[in-house]
Amino acid sequence: MTTAGGSIAIRGRLLWFDADPAEEGEGQAVRYVADGLVVVDNGIIRQVGEASVLLPRLRSETPVVDHRPHLVMPGFIDPHLHMPQTQVIASYGTELMEWLAKYTFPEENRYGDPAVAADGSRFLIDELLASGTTTAGVYCTTHPESVDAFFTEAARRSLRMVAGKVMMDRGAPPALLDTAEIGYQQSKALIRKWHGKGRLDYAITPRFAPTSSDVQLEACEALAVEHPELHIQTHLSENAAEIAFVREAFPWSKDYTEVYERFGLVRPKALFGHCIHLSERERAALAGKGATAVFCPTSNLFLGSGLFDLAAARAAGIKVGLATDIGGGTSYSMLRTAAEAYKVLALQGQKLPAFDAFHMLTAGNAAAMGLDNRIGRIAPGLEADLVVLDTGSTSALRRRMGRVETLEEELFALMTLGDERATVATYAHGHRVYDRSATRAKPLPPRPDHPPLAGPEQAGEAAQ
Repeated sequence: MTTAGGSIAIRGRLLWFDADPAEEGEGQAVRYVADGLVVVDNGIIRQVGEASVLLPRLRSETPVVDHRPHLVMPGFIDPHLHMPQTQVIASYGTELMEWLAKYTFPEENRYGDPAVAADGSRFLIDELLASGTTTAGVYCTTHPESVDAFFTEAARRSLRMVAGKVMMDRGAPPALLDTAEIGYQQSKALIRKWHGKGRLDYAITPRFAPTSSDVQLEACEALAVEHPELHIQTHLSENAAEIAFVREAFPWSKDYTEVYERFGLVRPKALFGHCIHLSERERAALAGKGATAVFCPTSNLFLGSGLFDLAAARAAGIKVGLATDIGGGTSYSMLRTAAEAYKVLALQGQKLPAFDAFHMLTAGNAAAMGLDNRIGRIAPGLEADLVVLDTGSTSALRRRMGRVETLEEELFALMTLGDERATVATYAHGHRVYDRSATRAKPLPPRPDHPPLAGPEQAGEAAQ
């Protein structure tokens, strides 16, 4: 809901972070307004403050959306996920390399069909917005059609999104492979078509070293040199078998990270998914060149890959993001993702306080993606991407809130017990793009090859 002039005011309990609580402490980092107002004009935040102060100054034609008593926060940011994996999420029983061969590659092969890619893009974005996620780092497939479909849908909803065509010239079914030259030329064409269009950014996307030859990584390096402003996204040191494969495929490298260093892919705005089994040298290399390690807890647990060492990454000075990694990851919700991150760290004697977690989901992930000059905080001049959260969205949460005494306790309970049901509304560029009150669950029709299971009555009728 906006006026013809594109103005709107959003009222609620405002919460954002002006610094990292883990580094600066709560007093310097946490910004909370118990009854606040965010004034938005043409998608940009113009004023933020106490509602009692700003309401009398509003133009009479500016609508006020009152979300009290709910929390209003910057939209969640998810720096690593896979668009074509929404129908293989929750597939049983494999580790990374078998997961790719058994589930991922066959599914991705379907995304050369523009209709399949469009349907997958709509579904993914619907799920993200319902979970309060307004920005993501997205892997499409090797098909340019998949990138066109995703960016078309993101542009239609005025979303701040980062995505790219996977480059992969070996180690996968032939129908999914490109070549170094084809990958380069298709990526160049997609950059020209989409990068900087509206709120869209292109990412150079070699899947990971095992599926790219030296020649293709040289093509990625050429793209990186030609387009220093672009994101780079790939995977690093997720799984023991993957690391062994890299050691064999690149015998000249001292470690996995050096493969990417050799081809100029370790730099600011380079997003390396997982980074579980890194040496001290590798951590120093990532930190020294301003790259980002992306922590994917639900995926790492589900595939049995290992436990991310946040304390070691922070000690080395690496920028860290927190991501769902759909579909190796098992939830679209950043709340669920943060809850699992807490458990991964607890297994290593580390903690993730609530303020640290919510900072990671918002301002922290914005900084990790190099987008903190655009999103991640509720501040004048930034883009108005917001999520409204109901900390009493379920009976379990409501009961828990009866013993909550502080904001941090409330956030920790929300993080631990919450999910997409807590999302009241999601705003992108000042427009409401998800509204819980307008959403009604619709039963899916049975697939013709999977008839409905018989219940007691049906079973009885069948027996007759």
